[in-house]
Amino acid sequence: MNNQITDLHRDFDTIMDNFERLFSDGNMAEVAGFYSDNAMLMPVGSDLVKGRQAIEAYWQEAVDMGIRRIKIDLMELEQHGDSATEVSRYTMFDAEDVVVDHGKGIMIWKHNGQAWKMHRDIWTSNSTY
Repeated sequence: MNNQITDLHRDFDTIMDNFERLFSDGNMAEVAGFYSDNAMLMPVGSDLVKGRQAIEAYWQEAVDMGIRRIKIDLMELEQHGDSATEVSRYTMFDAEDVVVDHGKGIMIWKHNGQAWKMHRDIWTSNSTY
């Protein structure tokens, strides 16, 4: 792995650590700040969630339903100029630190000239309903 890829992976690990921490703190306004201005979530069982305000409300609803912590494990990362694609696994926990859901996802990131921002976020659960 070359240094540029290693540095990018380290940068994204730091971003995700901060995302996880702010989520656990319940700060959904700052969580929404990790997303680009015209970001979209594509969650399982839901229509598109467009824009930071709607994304903040979506994550707040998840907290209101009992999700207290998210762990994201970066598996693959590829940079393409000012874009990057991420493949990851996630685990969601409740207040007792019991696993509520787990699955995998793909994220498309955009660099806005200052920072990497989540741009398109789609995930699927491994849970059977």
